[in-house]
Amino acid sequence: MRRAGLRTRVTGGFAAGALVLSTSMALLSYLLTRESLLEQRETAAVRAAYVDAAVVQAGLAGGHPDIVGVLRSLDTGGNRRAVLRRNGAWYSRNADAGLTTAIPAALQRHVEQGRPGMQRVRADGQPAVVVGLPLDDATAFYQVDSLRELDRTLQVLALVLTAAAVLTAAGGAALGWYATRYVMRPLSSVAAAAQEIAAGDFSARLDPTTEPDLVPLTTSFNRMVDELSQRLARDRRFAADVSHELRSPLQTLAAAAAVLERRRSGLDERTAAAAGLVADEVSRFQTLVNDLLELARSDQPAHRAPVDVVELARQVCRVRRLPEQLVEPDRSAGADGLIWHVDRRRLEQLLGNLLDNAVTHGGGPVAVRLGRHGDRCVIEVDDAGPGVSPEDRVTIFDRFVRGRAATARGGGDGTGLGLALVAQHAAAHGGRAVVLDRPGGGARFRVELLGCLR
Repeated sequence: MRRAGLRTRVTGGFAAGALVLSTSMALLSYLLTRESLLEQRETAAVRAAYVDAAVVQAGLAGGHPDIVGVLRSLDTGGNRRAVLRRNGAWYSRNADAGLTTAIPAALQRHVEQGRPGMQRVRADGQPAVVVGLPLDDATAFYQVDSLRELDRTLQVLALVLTAAAVLTAAGGAALGWYATRYVMRPLSSVAAAAQEIAAGDFSARLDPTTEPDLVPLTTSFNRMVDELSQRLARDRRFAADVSHELRSPLQTLAAAAAVLERRRSGLDERTAAAAGLVADEVSRFQTLVNDLLELARSDQPAHRAPVDVVELARQVCRVRRLPEQLVEPDRSAGADGLIWHVDRRRLEQLLGNLLDNAVTHGGGPVAVRLGRHGDRCVIEVDDAGPGVSPEDRVTIFDRFVRGRAATARGGGDGTGLGLALVAQHAAAHGGRAVVLDRPGGGARFRVELLGCLR
């Protein structure tokens, strides 16, 4: 399972924290408000019950009172309903309609014992409060006060507090997103600078004045880049110097080897074989020195110019005595789509190295395709070899890789720098080089270049 990014986790943390805090505050506010309103409502209900009970008690003072009439004389409004229990019988101003069943038996026993009482109940499916007051030993007055309006008020309050909690959580998420964006901005600069350095631009630096709190980081980063740039420059200079110094004696050896090669027919068999071996090794040594020189200056920017890549690919094939029919341009791109803005020298060596690799290690090339994919120019070279194993595809473009990746595909000849130069030339054009499986068997070396289409 893929782990969420830092920005997502921080934003989620802010949202969760805001939601927990707002929910707790909303719940506490609701409970306190509810208890306060209920307490006020119950106090008002008890006060009204005492007033109405006094009126009823005064109306019952005569010898033959009209109990129903007395109850109807009460001003109870639409929320209060009064009933009277006298000598075991119930009296109400209207039909009972189940009102007496809403009065709990425990409350009735409490009032019959001569003590006033109050209890919350549900009458006709609505919340209510029942107040019971003893009038004498045989008479008890009950008043059911509906809490329907208060219940609706509490429902609206709960809805408002819930909406406030959700909005607070959304605000927390927005604050977390903004905070992470602000915090990640310097890290984005570091990442962008690191990408430029990885692409070969060692002039990329961080500005220490952008974020005072990150001065140690930016200073250390810039120092690291300076030291890395100096070390790479020394390595390149050393490789270039060594390669350059080797050229003169190599040319002398090559000349001597050429003389021996021309006189092989006059030599005995063992001497002729030794002369041929010397000539071959001197030639390979020259190729290695040339490749080292090329790698030493591979960090230089590509000098782009319009190039007819189809004609260039055919020319590279002719030089290597390969059929020009190997080149398969993508005609759907049109004539303009095959004029690429590239470094001609780099592209020529890139194509040559891919073809040489196919000849030496891949059983020979079977196709050279030139086309485009979106904003990328694409070169594909297919060979008829055994292919490249997945574990070797990661390292096959490294320098001096001539182990399993090479021996499994052919002989051990070569400098081990050809594909490394391919990757370097692709990177100089903002692209990359990969190796894939060719449908039907073999390997497919694919190079993607950026900025070639104008």
